[in-house]
This record gives sequence, structure tokens and C-alpha cells, in this order.
Amino acid sequence: MRDHLLSRLLDLDYDGDERVFTNEERNSLHFINGLNTVSQAKRLQINYTTYDVRRDQDTLRPGCGATVMTLSREHGVDAHPFWYAEVLGAFCVQVLHLDSNAHNRSSQSMEFLWVRWFGVVPRYRWGFKEGRLPKIGFIPDSPYAFGFLDPSLVLRSCHLIPAFADGRTDTLLRHGPTVARPLGEVDDWTAFYVNM
Repeated sequence: MRDHLLSRLLDLDYDGDERVFTNEERNSLHFINGLNTVSQAKRLQINYTTYDVRRDQDTLRPGCGATVMTLSREHGVDAHPFWYAEVLGAFCVQVLHLDSNAHNRSSQSMEFLWVRWFGVVPRYRWGFKEGRLPKIGFIPDSPYAFGFLDPSLVLRSCHLIPAFADGRTDTLLRHGPTVARPLGEVDDWTAFYVNM
């Protein structure tokens, strides 16, 4: 979390990977009144522009199947235009950055999302020409499966449809209850279609 917040405080471009800072750099970030004052939002509101150039808003409840999309940071011929994530929590914290490189040395309020990332299903062809929706699935348990996201990078929420034919799996996370799944579920859908 400190690495994510430091990246934003130093205005480093987000490329999808969290930058790793030294312990000295991490210690330059102070949480005002400690981590006891981190507030967790029960709702997340996303403002966006509709296709007919009007303003609209999505309201999500983190941890309850709240999925969002951001612009992809990948480049190349086969790069998918968007990244998808399930929002597990929305937080706000008061920080103080006391470093020689700090842009602002006063108290700042920072919002961030804790997310579980989806990845595009490899070798699956989608689009209007193929007559298929994009297909994604949770990233298997690894350092890249979970992360933090700046709420300002969220384009809007998205609707996912479980790929029922692919079934369910417990190979992505350990079998059993976890905060990354809805209450009472012990496994995940193998894949989802992104409704367009």
C-alpha cells in the first residue's frame, strides 16, 4: 500500500505494476494518527460520460461483485484495450510525505481501491467480427493477483456474465472462504464474459 501511495505522491506514471521503494523511502510516508484512521467506504461512486455525451454515475458496493474497468497499459497488436478488476475495498487515509522529493509536505487525503485483477483468457478471439464477447478470468494467486488502484483511473463499472460452460474452480485461490469471494462461496467461476 505504501508503494502505491508513494508512486502517486511522486507523480509516477501508472503502468500496471507497483513500483518497489526502499524502506527509507517508505518511511518518508507517514499516516496521520496511524493506520487506525483509515476509513473504508461502504459505497463507491464513479462519474463517467455516456455515449451520448451526458454525465452519469455508477454506484458500487465494494466486495459485492463490484467490477470496474480501466484503460489498458499494454501495447501491441493483440493488446486488450481495457483492464478489469473486482473492487474488494475502497479506502481513504490522511498522509504526510516528508521526503526531499516530496511535491507537497502538508497533510493530504488519499483515496485508493484494493482490487483483485482479471486477465484476458489467452488465445480467445472476440469482437463484432467473431460475434463474441471478451472473456476474462481472475489471475491465479500470485503477487499480481491483488493490488491497489487510483480511483481516478477507473473508467466505469462493468457487468460480467459467468461463463457457465467453463464451470467453477478452486485453483485460483485456496479452497474455502476468503475476503476475495462473496460470503459463503469457496471457489470462483473459471471465466466471465464482459457484457458490451
